[in-house]
Amino acid sequence: MARELNLGGVVVATALPYKENPAAPAGLEVDYDRFAAHCEWLIDNGCRGVGPNGSLGEYSSLTDEERRRVVQTAVQAVGDRGVVVAGVHGPGWHQAKHWAELAAEDGANGVLCLPPTMYRSDRRGIVEHFEKVSEAGLPMMIYNNPFDTKVDLVPDLVAELAGIENVVAIKEFSADVRRAFEINDACEAAGTSIDVIAGADDVLFELMVDGAVGWFGGYPNVFPSETVAVYNYMAEGRYDEAREIYRSLIAAFRWDSRTEFVQAIKLGMDMVGRYGGPCRPPRTALSAEMEAQVRADTQRALEALSRLSPTSV
Repeated sequence: MARELNLGGVVVATALPYKENPAAPAGLEVDYDRFAAHCEWLIDNGCRGVGPNGSLGEYSSLTDEERRRVVQTAVQAVGDRGVVVAGVHGPGWHQAKHWAELAAEDGANGVLCLPPTMYRSDRRGIVEHFEKVSEAGLPMMIYNNPFDTKVDLVPDLVAELAGIENVVAIKEFSADVRRAFEINDACEAAGTSIDVIAGADDVLFELMVDGAVGWFGGYPNVFPSETVAVYNYMAEGRYDEAREIYRSLIAAFRWDSRTEFVQAIKLGMDMVGRYGGPCRPPRTALSAEMEAQVRADTQRALEALSRLSPTSV
């Protein structure tokens, strides 16, 4: 029997902090204590849960030991106050299934899984990939990110994948706001169903209007309580109030869909008094020009938020 996972709310694709250590990969050691504190802070600010080992969590730059310990740290930090949806992305299903099995062993509530990475798989290979990962037994959110994988999980394919045991949701990151209706229509025609989760911060409003039931976001690392307010207002149909906050944040949110999103979000964390810090390769430091633009867009969001009424957020 397929397991269920309630993904209604804001699940944060968590950024990962490092501290300097010449003996660590690229001279940067994972700061597990700081990561645990960050997970706790997100839950304290109303987030539904955390998503370690996503792209924002720089999973592909971690050693195997680090990658597993990150999930263990998140599970321990969150406890029973929220959900942990662990990224299990891998080049082949055997790697992704391995990470899913470890996530289950370590107490994660669910997994987030891309199609095969580093390889442009065909439809048959995509279906097999998710079928095999499903065997790990945890509820799975499949992840449509055609920009990174060069594979688009189009609606009729999503409807087929929704028939796989344990596939419960799709993180939709195509930036096509028509997808929510199209996926639901395709699933209805196929006799399946799946929860659509907004996966790009700068299309949250549009996707939720069309029926997305959750948000798996990056900028909640910077603005957790404000993003929770946006989600809650949207879920309650209070669109004018949601739009007011969303409009204030959109200048920053646009960075979530750009190549430098990890560096931008970590810089935003630094700007609001959290610790973002550096990234491991292959991500490089922002250029002076790009850093200035991220700072300007983040400051614009902060100033806009400061002008909102106290009851808005």
